[in-house]
Amino acid sequence: MTVQTVSLLLSAAAILILAAVFLRVRVLAHAVEDYAPVQGRAYRIRAIAFWLMLLVGLPISIWLLRDMPYEADATEAQIVNATAAQWYWELDREDVSLNRPVEFHVASMDVNHGFGIYDAAGRLVAQTQAMPGYVNRLVHKFDAPGTYRVLCLEYCGLAHHGMMAEVIVSETGGSDG
Repeated sequence: MTVQTVSLLLSAAAILILAAVFLRVRVLAHAVEDYAPVQGRAYRIRAIAFWLMLLVGLPISIWLLRDMPYEADATEAQIVNATAAQWYWELDREDVSLNRPVEFHVASMDVNHGFGIYDAAGRLVAQTQAMPGYVNRLVHKFDAPGTYRVLCLEYCGLAHHGMMAEVIVSETGGSDG
């Protein structure tokens, strides 16, 4: 079972439990009870819930995060400097090699932008934020040749929809940088 599958199942279970608790509270909201007996029971339930979450949640968190941080690839990364501005992307190189890590250094000259890389089928393959005054690093290894589109993922103004660039992935790629 993959980490994503476990995360999905745990999230679904937590949502169902939360929904059940919400519905129970909603149904019993108009019931009038003496506060003193309810208070003791509520404190016991709260203590049990705390220890249960700690004893169950901590091992699950440790197991899900066991592979962190991800190991860096042994091959040298190709560097692409990506700068965002309203309303364009400026890439210092557009051609990269297949099956070699590409390290995008992503920054913005004006406002926050989302840096999303899409394959030919329109699937998002990698993303990060472009922020003024800060450089985010995004490392991605392209496993299929082709033309990938870089789109802005965060609304940044009137011409946001036209904020695109292309990264061309091939066996040979461009010059290393």
